[in-house]
Amino acid sequence: DKNQINEIINNLKKGPLDPNVEVIIGVPAIYLAYVKSIAPENIHVAAQNCWKAPKGAFTGEISPAMIQDVGCDWVILGHSERRTIFGEKDELVAEKVAHALESGLKVIACIGETLEEREAGKTEEVVFRQTKAMIPAIGNNWDKVVLA
Repeated sequence: DKNQINEIINNLKKGPLDPNVEVIIGVPAIYLAYVKSIAPENIHVAAQNCWKAPKGAFTGEISPAMIQDVGCDWVILGHSERRTIFGEKDELVAEKVAHALESGLKVIACIGETLEEREAGKTEEVVFRQTKAMIPAIGNNWDKVVLA
């Protein structure tokens, strides 16, 4: 809620923040414009997801254009919850990454295994597969991507 948001922003404002580190906070879509309006200029605001197309009948989704329209320049894609709860596959995450980058956003691309995959010794296999799927989508834009 806004009280929690205000508390987080006020703590970040107090700092000190290392000037050599980019600080990016991921925000639910409904609060993007509000957080952007109160965050200091040295703190970037990221949407927590976006769709793979600029417009269309995608009820409830947001596009990179919408994210940029409220002044934000980052998006988080492929988060473990999106993969496990919403069933997003590597290919869909890659399509989202490609569209976000083509639209001018910077991307925090999430990779990682589930607890079951970790316990089964499949961490490297999963991380390799997820990263490999994104490579064509990222192309020469690695300077606009953070792997998380």
